[in-house]
Amino acid sequence: MAVVVPAYHEERLLGRTLAGIPSYVDCVVVVDDASTDGTRHVAERLGDARVEVVVHEANRGVGAAIVSGYGRALERGAELIAVMAADDQMDPRDLDALLDAALDHGADYVKGNRFLHERRTDMPLMRRTAGRMLARVTSWAARARVGDSQCGYTVLRAPVAEELARSSVWPRYGYPNDVSVLLGRRGFRITEVPVRPVYADEASGIRFWHALTILGVIARRVRSERSLGLAAQRASDGRGGASSVLSGAE
Repeated sequence: MAVVVPAYHEERLLGRTLAGIPSYVDCVVVVDDASTDGTRHVAERLGDARVEVVVHEANRGVGAAIVSGYGRALERGAELIAVMAADDQMDPRDLDALLDAALDHGADYVKGNRFLHERRTDMPLMRRTAGRMLARVTSWAARARVGDSQCGYTVLRAPVAEELARSSVWPRYGYPNDVSVLLGRRGFRITEVPVRPVYADEASGIRFWHALTILGVIARRVRSERSLGLAAQRASDGRGGASSVLSGAE
């Protein structure tokens, strides 16, 4: 299995993040999204043979960095791919639970859910409030239960990564919501497991304009999936009733 670590200006915490990745992980793909600090060099100097660095020459956003990481992990033959942030805010001990949900319970896309963890109140109050609101909207749009839409701690199967690579997912802020709606509407099985929220003195990272951006990303994906569904239905009608290639599309 592989772990993708999207990184932008994370020279201070990246080394600690990489050092915590469990030994059973076969490869680690760090995607440096055009950082101007020493992010890339921290990864290269670590001395871990599992770590490979992919560098974006121009900043493309966290979503684009994750998709680049998926592509490289697929090239290396990974069948399960996790995403862990570079800022050491995802507990590596929780990775087992995400993998178990994919391996033992047949989930296509496993998300961490910080609201299910006993230490959920470690999250700043405003972040919890905004996160729950955005989760309700994302669940409605995805036609699937997504209790913590903003959590980026995930594991997916290789076919899901391939689906995302050819689907023009949103490259920047709002990427997790876009992916959840895309996969939910296409019939992939989304499962969540408790993960520990890791915060120090951080204030809420979700501002009003961030929430508006996310709502716009969700609306864009719903429109896109509706268009795909209509196109598939027309093609189906033209073939004399052959089934749609998009599971769950409108």
